[in-house]
Amino acid sequence: MAEDAVEQGNDGNASFDAAWKDVRADEDIQFTNIPAKPPEKPPQWWTDFLEWLSDALAPAAEGIAAAWPALRIVLLVLLAIGVLALLWVILSPYLEDWRRRKPKLEEEWRPDQSMARRLLEEADALAGKGQFDEAAHLLLFRSIEDIEKRRPDLLRPSNTSREIERFDSLPEKARSMFSVIAGHVERGIFAATPIGEEGWTASRNAYGEFALAESWRKPKSGLK
Repeated sequence: MAEDAVEQGNDGNASFDAAWKDVRADEDIQFTNIPAKPPEKPPQWWTDFLEWLSDALAPAAEGIAAAWPALRIVLLVLLAIGVLALLWVILSPYLEDWRRRKPKLEEEWRPDQSMARRLLEEADALAGKGQFDEAAHLLLFRSIEDIEKRRPDLLRPSNTSREIERFDSLPEKARSMFSVIAGHVERGIFAATPIGEEGWTASRNAYGEFALAESWRKPKSGLK
């Protein structure tokens, strides 16, 4: 068995040597170091051009070096301006959207005083004839027209007086005065209870308050 192992070892060595010789004989495989070729010398015209460029830029380079303390401040300012401009470009759409969502202060408004006086004169004429129901109806219709002028986006043709008097978007005092007028008119229509002089007087006084500018001012935040 020992002799067989020696023979197998000799055969393996012989096979490795033969394979190594085959590899070394392959011309496609490089086994020797080949020194790199030195870089070619640039043409003379290129060397001359670089020397000329160096001489031409030398004064500018010296000037920049001398002015660098001030130039550095200028560059920093320009950099800050550039950063701010970039932030503005990025944030401006969001700022514009925020401005659109921000509630605007409502302009002071009240029913036209001359029209309100003419309305009251017409209603007083009806009341003078004892037509208190018609006079109160006239005030109610006029009040609804005033609300529609103030808030055209609020009313719908199907809205009833009871619905209108519950609109939270109306100022509290204007809503309360409208409720007085609507209440008397509703009782006259649905309860068949004549408004009478007392109901007419209350409705007339309510419309007088309704037409005041103070009735249309909403209280400031935190105040009642």
